Amino acid sequence: MAEHGDLLVIGYGNPGRGDDGLGPEFARRLAATAKPGIRVEIDYQLTVDHAQMVASAGRVLFVDAAMNLAAPCTLRRLSPDPRAALDSHSLSPEAVLALADILYGQCAEASVLAIGGESFGEVHEGLSPVAHRNLVLAEEIFRAWLAGQSTRPMVADAAATRAGARASR
Repeated sequence: MAEHGDLLVIGYGNPGRGDDGLGPEFARRLAATAKPGIRVEIDYQLTVDHAQMVASAGRVLFVDAAMNLAAPCTLRRLSPDPRAALDSHSLSPEAVLALADILYGQCAEASVLAIGGESFGEVHEGLSPVAHRNLVLAEEIFRAWLAGQSTRPMVADAAATRAGARASR
């Protein structure tokens, strides 16, 4: 369990569905280099069980793959949504926050890091080249966020992503 005040990072998604594995891959890479005060969890989806973890953390970052993002990745603050659908099988980050507040009377400051992908349909492991580039950008945004360089929503620069892709060819 995370100590109160620690950062809890939950990377979720299905690595067996291509780019849907962006959240778990981000979390796996972070866990390999995590500093004290950062707890990393990896899961296929968010469930009611995550509410207790969220309630005991100081801050929470949910990391997930996203389709059709206008940018390679985005980072934004979240608020609990008591109207969010509560399902025992899968929850939204806002629903997990609401449950933490309802069940434990505590709700951590929370954000979501959405990482854009393009290959979600077929059953296969591994990230597409676009998803891999977006993952690297997401790691940069995370480091800036962790260092407190910005409290406003952050968006990776799509032009920089394209320039980086051309330079790597």
